[in-house]
Order: sequence, then C-alpha cells, then structure tokens
Amino acid sequence: MTVETVETDLLIVGAGPTGLFAAYYAGFRGHRVAVVDSLPELGGQITAMYPEKQILDVAGFPSVKGRDLVDGLVEQANTAKPDYLLGRTALTLEHHDDGVTVGLDDGTEVRAGAVLITAGIGKFSPRPLPAGEGWLGRGMEFFVPSFAPYAGKDVVIVGGGDSAFDWALHLEPVARSVTLVHRRDAFRAHERTVQQVRDSSVRIVTRAEIAAINGDATVESVDVTVDGETTTYPAQAVVAALGFVADLGPLQQWGLDVHKRHVVVDPSMRTNLSRVFAAGDITEYPGKVRLIAVGFGEAATAVNNATVAIDPSAHVFPGHSSEGT
Repeated sequence: MTVETVETDLLIVGAGPTGLFAAYYAGFRGHRVAVVDSLPELGGQITAMYPEKQILDVAGFPSVKGRDLVDGLVEQANTAKPDYLLGRTALTLEHHDDGVTVGLDDGTEVRAGAVLITAGIGKFSPRPLPAGEGWLGRGMEFFVPSFAPYAGKDVVIVGGGDSAFDWALHLEPVARSVTLVHRRDAFRAHERTVQQVRDSSVRIVTRAEIAAINGDATVESVDVTVDGETTTYPAQAVVAALGFVADLGPLQQWGLDVHKRHVVVDPSMRTNLSRVFAAGDITEYPGKVRLIAVGFGEAATAVNNATVAIDPSAHVFPGHSSEGT
C-alpha cells in the first residue's frame, strides 16, 4: 500500500473555531497549512453539538448562531487554501532536524515545519444515560444539531448544564412539550438561561431520575422517579444532555506536559516539545480563561511564534493586517 505524504509548513490538529482561525492566520503569514480532525466536518464541537446555539462571547457579534460562526470561519480559513484531512486522527509524532512528521490513523504522513494543537477538549464521548441503553437512534440522542426533527413532539431532556437548558429553551417553541429532568435542585447552567427556561412553558422536574424509557420501535414515554414516586410522561424524543468524557487520545503518547487533560504552554503558546504549539481550550497556563475569543488570540500568538520555528529568518510580529503590502 502506498503511503500518502502531505508536505506543509504548519499542521493544525483540530478544526474547531481556534483551528480554523489559525489556518487563516497561517495563510496570512504566507504558510502552507494542513488541518487534521477526527470529525468528518469542519467546526469541531460547535458543528457536532451546538450548531443552532446562539454564541454571545465573540467580539463584533452581539449574538451569532454557531453554524453561522463556523461558516464565516471556514470562508476566512479557505483564503489560506488549506489541505483538510478530515475524519482522520493524529497518532504519532517524530522530530527531525528541520521539522516533524505526524502519522495519521489512515497511514497518511504529514511532514511539517511545526505543529499547532487546537483540539479543544480532545476526543469526546457522551456520558451514557443508564435507562437509555438500546434507545440511541430510536428516539434518544445525545446532541441536538437541528431543531426541525423535534417539531410537534413531546421532548424529555435529561441534565442540568448549559446544553440541557440551551436545548430546552430553543426546543420550547418548536416541540409540543418540553420536560427537563435533573437529579438535583441546583443547576450548572448559566443563571440567565435557567431563568429564561423557568419563565417559559418548559416543565422542570428536579431531584429526579429516568427510571425507564418505554416504547416499541421508537420512544413513546418516559418513567421519571422523584422521591420514590414514578410518573410517566409522554415522549417521542429523549435528549440525554449529561455532558461528555474527554481525553487527549493518542496525543497523550507524544510526551506533552499535561495538567488535568490540558496541554501546558508558555506565553508564546509553546509546549514542552520542540516545534509543537497549542492554542484554544486544550491549553493550560496561569489565569487561563476558556472562551472562543481567547482561543482566537492564542491562535495568532501561536502562529506568529511557530513562524520563527518554521523559518528562523522570519520575525515573530508580522505587522498589522491593515497595513497592506
């Protein structure tokens, strides 16, 4: 079998918002760029989990839908003409005198002057709903990438975090009814969103758990237990928004300095490995704030410093993009 080899200046591992902006910025610095992601589509977690969510912390946008933000980032990144290597996972890292080689799970080898890890929280898998075993795809889902399939249905959402409340709020005008079930009285979601849901027609059931999901081919009802008492609610759809378990996957074998599943970087976004940088939610340093807006700034810092690793004659600061040529 012939091994595919991709030659590039900068390999970006992770095609979420930070990775897409980094791709654009690498093009701005004149680099060839390749982007690898284990997901089949661009946009990372936003595309996979929250495409309809309104995002409120991106500069210049009072509110922007996740899908629209990704579309803009992709359009911007495409000016760099990146090689997209989607549906593939970065496995191995080898150092050479003038660069690195990263092996992908399909046998592809990427030879680059530097690597920028923008893998968000790494590879993630949903936390299971015990009563939901066997129901996935039969009316139970872990994510809500589109609201249309829930139109006119009775929906039960399980969880107390931001995702559960965001989906409850957005499904309320679409579904026939929305019931939110959580095992505690307290919620992890943002207070403003919690209040919006309380003010809506969403039924909130706390100190509760899903005892059983009922139905034949698809979900028809859900048994909810509160203090030993069980109530059956009609449901043609169940959303198990219980969060997810994340890990760095094969990146953990690279020898990176890792603290609580995050990659430790210095102010230049350098990791402890030569020619390997990181930016976005995956990074850790004193005072770190995990926002998309912060990831954009870290991406620019990482690319500018990686530029010197790729070309020692280059300067870290390129001048302002508004200065022209």
